[in-house]
Amino acid sequence: VSPVLWKKVLPKLSAGRVQSVATRIVVERERARMAFHTAEYWDVDGTFSPAAPKPGDPETFSATLVALDDIRIASGRDFDSATGRAGGDVLHLDEAGARGLAARLEGRPFEVKRVDEKPYRRRPYPPFMTSTLQQEAGRKLRWSSAVVMRVAQRLYENGFITYMRTDSTNLSGTALAAARSQARELYGDAYVPAEARTYTRKVKNAQEAHEAIRPAGDTFRTPGAVANQLSSDEFRLYELIWQRTLASQMADAVGTTVTVRIAGESVAQERAEFSTSGRAITFAGFLRAYVEDTDEQAEKDDAEKRLPQLAARDSLTPRAFDANGHSTSPPARYTEPSLVKALEELGVGRPSTYASIMQTIQDRGYVWKKGPALVPSWVAFAVIGLLESYFARLVDYGFTASVENDLDDIASGERSRIEWLRRFYFGAEGETEAHRISGQGGLKRLIEDRLEQIDARGVNSIPLGDTGVLVRVGRYGPYLQRGDSTEASDRASIPDDLAPDELTPEKVEELLSAPSGDRELGTTDDGREVTAKSGRYGPYVTDGENTASLLKTMSLDTITQEEAVRLLTLPRTLGALNGEDVTAQNGRYGPYVKKGTDSRSLETEEQLFTVTLDEATALFAQPKLRGRQAAAAPPLREVGVDPVSGKPMVIKDGRFGPYVTDGESNASLRRGDTVEELTVDRAAELLADRRARGPAKKSAKKAPAKKAGARKAGAKKVAKKAAPKKAAAQT
Repeated sequence: VSPVLWKKVLPKLSAGRVQSVATRIVVERERARMAFHTAEYWDVDGTFSPAAPKPGDPETFSATLVALDDIRIASGRDFDSATGRAGGDVLHLDEAGARGLAARLEGRPFEVKRVDEKPYRRRPYPPFMTSTLQQEAGRKLRWSSAVVMRVAQRLYENGFITYMRTDSTNLSGTALAAARSQARELYGDAYVPAEARTYTRKVKNAQEAHEAIRPAGDTFRTPGAVANQLSSDEFRLYELIWQRTLASQMADAVGTTVTVRIAGESVAQERAEFSTSGRAITFAGFLRAYVEDTDEQAEKDDAEKRLPQLAARDSLTPRAFDANGHSTSPPARYTEPSLVKALEELGVGRPSTYASIMQTIQDRGYVWKKGPALVPSWVAFAVIGLLESYFARLVDYGFTASVENDLDDIASGERSRIEWLRRFYFGAEGETEAHRISGQGGLKRLIEDRLEQIDARGVNSIPLGDTGVLVRVGRYGPYLQRGDSTEASDRASIPDDLAPDELTPEKVEELLSAPSGDRELGTTDDGREVTAKSGRYGPYVTDGENTASLLKTMSLDTITQEEAVRLLTLPRTLGALNGEDVTAQNGRYGPYVKKGTDSRSLETEEQLFTVTLDEATALFAQPKLRGRQAAAAPPLREVGVDPVSGKPMVIKDGRFGPYVTDGESNASLRRGDTVEELTVDRAAELLADRRARGPAKKSAKKAPAKKAGARKAGAKKVAKKAAPKKAAAQT
């Protein structure tokens, strides 16, 4: 299928059984975000205090309005994402209504309507398998799947953990005994149940030959005992695995969940009902060792919230009422951990593939990161659109999961590999629905039939709602086009860091109505027109014959004609030194003076226009500084302190663009990262990823080519056969 993408979308793309499904999941989420209609709604929060507080109780507590005159107040879940309208029998409060109600409730008496208590019990989580380790380390440590697996690989190779590619949540008898013994030693007998806990997964062909991921050995070494043997990243991951393993063999957390309903009337006799909930943990159990993180906001409400001891008909004194506005939010983008979880739930992919799939969809340009979120590119929209329209079965979630099962059967010897491949590729009659590709003549026939049907222009055109504007995926990047217009004013490039859901109708019009970027600055003394332009390699000025890049301190919006004319005088000849011309030039890495093949950096851009031959001669008389000896340019921005190294992180401008560094590790900014908006968490993630990859490998230097010797006189010419490339490379 990949050659189809090369012909119909762009060269160097690829399709894959798992990567295409993963890309489709990300694209579908972005489509949902693009179709989402935001709705605004308001509610009222009240602060109350018991009329007769008991010793040790909190003096006040807060509650939220849930009903008015027995009609439920609309909350975020009541609004249709496609229309932005509230559905069902609910009261949709706007700002005026909420503020007016809050005012009418001030000073009115309230009482407890009822108190509901329910027992709370929470079981510990199973030990880690590959997918859950990637998910949890992604959330807690802010690492990519690739980083998690690299660090885990080092821990495994050095004997600190068991094998890290596994579907199993089982622990061996030895591991169970070690975990229970250490939990009892650290937390006490009450924290370890009488019987060992076992966890099973009802997944076909789970790799039960491997245990869950756990600390290695018959007895577990505590994180403190191995701290001096591990790097910072290794220590953090080992600690996570150790905590999760111990917690899996500890007692349940126990407590009580309390819901309080509060009733009162406004001055207009409106019956208002407020509600609040709290949770009291009476026995922490496994939570002493481990608390799981989560992507879902609803699951983050597990933290304890202390409420005073209340009973029905208790009088309450209202302290304040506040009207609060809210907006519904589109579904959150996937992160690497949540995408791995989605693939696992669909039964697509295997533990050994998840990290490489996350990397592949980014390397192919299908997905880029905005902070931790995965954002699909417009190329991904085109590719998934093509696959859905012409090869829908190949990106169908159920079909892909069934192929996983077939491959497991092949691995276990229950199916013939050759026979399965033959039927899948060449087809077979009488196939079931699960193998409809075979029934259609196989993949080979399917591609042959569909290839000529695919309209390349159509699949590379993505309509933007009912705006009449299309996103076109072109060889030089995505761009906007108004209908089929060929006018330059009806086309505009789409910025690389603009996410698809941010391409609103207002943004579309802004991009289409923006000037091309060219600014006419005036004319030179000999009548040539000077223009400032934005080019592929950055902003520059030209007079039609000469061009010059703008200096780093200049911008297209503010450069003047005088500055442009000065730039066009570069390179500036200063004179001759030892028979060679000396020039002042502006280069990729800043201003410098040059003599033959020798060069020296200048400290400021202004020196390009003021440096003299004598000053340049003095510079050449000094030894050339290389690498770290050279004067370091000031950082572009200070970000914050790296949580791993404890050192300040700054962004610098390097040879290959901006990068973040803590003085020990350097990591280039990636697509979607900007100097101005890079957060502390994102900077730390980039550095963690770079550390996990280890030091850059030095490429082996090629031996210098031998000069061909002079052919001996009278030597007979013999036609030489071309040697195979591998053999030719041997020395």
